[in-house]
Amino acid sequence: MTKSESKYFNTARKMDDAFLELMEKKEFEYITVTEICKKAGVNRSTFYLHYETVGDLLAECVEDMNYRFSLYFKDSLSEFGQKIGTASLEELFLVTPNYLIPYLTYISEHKTVFKVVLVKPEIMQADRTYASLFCEIFDPILERYGIPEKNRDYVLSFYMEGMMGIIKRWLLLDCQTPIDDVAGIMMDVVRR
Repeated sequence: MTKSESKYFNTARKMDDAFLELMEKKEFEYITVTEICKKAGVNRSTFYLHYETVGDLLAECVEDMNYRFSLYFKDSLSEFGQKIGTASLEELFLVTPNYLIPYLTYISEHKTVFKVVLVKPEIMQADRTYASLFCEIFDPILERYGIPEKNRDYVLSFYMEGMMGIIKRWLLLDCQTPIDDVAGIMMDVVRR
């Protein structure tokens, strides 16, 4: 990475962080370019060098958040997706420390962002991310487990809503419960 690329990246990161901080305090529709620039310590012209609209900044924040999240796992999403057809059913069971610890660690380290996601999932495009994961990962896993296609959305909704309920509670408590304990709770709930 060259010095100018690094400077460009750091400036974009400042605007991302400023935007996410503002999202905690006010509705997306009311966040202005001026506020983002002031909080990030950049000029309006710098904002427009990077983005055309606040919506473009939002899209980039979501993309960056998803990318950073994927770095917490040893296999990329596409590598894992390729293994689904040949992996044992035991390997496809995702409610294990191998998957929960990186997931919960990422949430804990980025709790500000996840609090925004919980309050405003539609703004942060959580539904699109979920739909992508459903098609690429969860649906093929449920197929391997023999869950009829007409039931898969319901089965996955049951598990996801339960897991998100635990995560939401954990975030409301500012992630004070140790990650290993939260992972243990999730595994215990699923096993029952």
